[in-house]
Amino acid sequence: MSFTPQPIPTPTAPLQAAVRYGAIALAVLSVASAVIAYLALGLPGLWGALIGAALGGAFILLTSVSVLFSARLSPTSLGAVLLGGWIAKMLVAVVVLGVLNGMTFYHRSTLGIVVLAALVIVLGAETYGVVRSRTPYVDSSDDSDGK
Repeated sequence: MSFTPQPIPTPTAPLQAAVRYGAIALAVLSVASAVIAYLALGLPGLWGALIGAALGGAFILLTSVSVLFSARLSPTSLGAVLLGGWIAKMLVAVVVLGVLNGMTFYHRSTLGIVVLAALVIVLGAETYGVVRSRTPYVDSSDDSDGK
């Protein structure tokens, strides 16, 4: 009889699970919303759904990815990366929405609904990934005093 221990997860395992579940949820939402919008509204609905999924999903997923890749940085550097990433995401979102404002090839309501759905669904999937992941808890208190 042999014993094969389970590998110990890394400290970034919850973040990796969050990104994985978020990406899967975004893919499912993108396909489902594109099909539903195309069947209901035609090509403008399809474009609205695809742009909405890309905009909303990227906004949430990029936060998790930036936290994952900067997890080993100091708290100050991590804060700078997150703040800089948030400012960049806001600028990109404002520019994209500003460019799309005068165009008529997409359905505006579909874009708005899918952006909101992407924000909620991807964030929920990321939360599920973090809560579901198992990470070891180690108490580093000194037990040498006999208590």
